[in-house]
Amino acid sequence: MAGHTVTRAQLTEAVYQEVGLSRNESAELVESVIAEIAHALERGEMVKISSFGSFAVRRKGQRVGRNPKTGQEVPISPRRVLVFRASHALKHQINNGFNQSGQPDPASAAAPAPAGSGGAKAAPA
Repeated sequence: MAGHTVTRAQLTEAVYQEVGLSRNESAELVESVIAEIAHALERGEMVKISSFGSFAVRRKGQRVGRNPKTGQEVPISPRRVLVFRASHALKHQINNGFNQSGQPDPASAAAPAPAGSGGAKAAPA
């Protein structure tokens, strides 16, 4: 783990540098995008961002849990949880890396995929 967290302020600065909007306009744009994603998820809609991934809200039913300290059974109420599924493009980018200019790293792009890495999950042992 790199131990680095990207903040709203850093996203705003990146928009300012790349797009050329003013800092205030960049901040408004970042906030607007985040708000739209959040509102769509609140409404139960799936949010898909091409070459990045998809966000969805999943309903979890009521179940019985156990207090690890006492062993006592405790009911866990139904709830909604946020799930994110990365796109194949993002997974590839993370695993094979991009160079500083944002272009695919030629060394990793030319390397063939290891045998058996076709994306299928291994059967449980």
